[in-house]
Amino acid sequence: MITSPERRYMDRLEEFSERHPFLVDLALVFVLMGSATLGASLTLPGAAPPDDDRLAVVFMSVSCLALLKHRTHPRLTVVVNALCATVVITQGYLLTPLLLAPVMASLYWLATLTKRTTIRAYGLPTMVMLTLAAAFSDSMDRVSLLLKTIGPVFWLLLPLAAGTMTRLRRAYLAATQARAEHAERTREEEARLRVTEERMRIARELHDVVAHHLALANAQAGTAEHLALANPEQTRRILHDLTGTTSSALRELKATLGLLRQTDDEGAPLEPAPGLARLPELVSSCASAGIAVTVTTEGEPQPLSPGVDLTAFRIVQEALTNVTKHAATQTAHVRFVYDGPRLLITVTDEGPPAAAAEPAKGFGVMGMRERAHSVGGELRAGPRPEGGFEVRTALPLQPSVSGEETA
Repeated sequence: MITSPERRYMDRLEEFSERHPFLVDLALVFVLMGSATLGASLTLPGAAPPDDDRLAVVFMSVSCLALLKHRTHPRLTVVVNALCATVVITQGYLLTPLLLAPVMASLYWLATLTKRTTIRAYGLPTMVMLTLAAAFSDSMDRVSLLLKTIGPVFWLLLPLAAGTMTRLRRAYLAATQARAEHAERTREEEARLRVTEERMRIARELHDVVAHHLALANAQAGTAEHLALANPEQTRRILHDLTGTTSSALRELKATLGLLRQTDDEGAPLEPAPGLARLPELVSSCASAGIAVTVTTEGEPQPLSPGVDLTAFRIVQEALTNVTKHAATQTAHVRFVYDGPRLLITVTDEGPPAAAAEPAKGFGVMGMRERAHSVGGELRAGPRPEGGFEVRTALPLQPSVSGEETA
């Protein structure tokens, strides 16, 4: 097990190796050259060493110098080292791990830097060539053929296995880092997407709260101004309703902003989300603004999930707000149809065709459509051929899986 000080020293060594690769390679070449020179001086007990020691020094020096190119030309490095080692072994020098150190280093870097097919193409011929040279070498006459061949095979397989393990480890670390970077990018993209969705949700809520109540307040104020002299009593009732409208707007706006400011640790009670149960209140506020709203229901009413209930109320609220702001009419009709697993809602007015297209230009229709899609429903809005504007939506009684995820 590697301790903390040893790991620190290894990290420093790797950092130095990355900054000064040539110095590290040069120092390694000198170490391997000394190892090969020492290996050339070894012989079996009772065996005479070769007459010409300079031959081994020259070939081992060439093989060690070739190692300086192992980063850019690992294949050529293996070929040069294999040829030099074969010549030295055939001259009668004893085959030892010290003598094979340059070849073993070149095979290690070959396995580290190249693919598996390249390792087979260069590693196996090198092993065969050096094993045959050891089998016919005069320096190991007293050793059996099995020992002559098993030693070189083992010593040359060792760097190939170590290099392959190093390459696989580097590939694993690279893949792990790539996955971590991909996860980080995905996390950032998901965070940005969540922020965008939350911003749109907040904008939708604020638009529904502010636009509806301000439109009603504006209509009520205009009606009161028109009737101020002709009918003071009705003007007083409208102004009273106007106070309730503004108070309701302030209350809902305060609740929405309070929810946005609330942290996870705060446990303040929240006002229940509005639903179709507040439809009579909505109809009453429209009536005070001069819009008579009729509501009809077909089919057996079914319980709605909280999300669908809120969506249905907000769609009706926005549709009636558009009638108050844009339609030159004093009547609107809301129709609910419970059709199996769906709730069909239709909001129509009888305004002239010229004013019917006005609601489609703002954010109201866009917000209604987004709300319907958020629970797995659909919405269509547009002018009617006979005049006026119609909003038609189909909502599931229970939101779909995709709708829940979007909501």
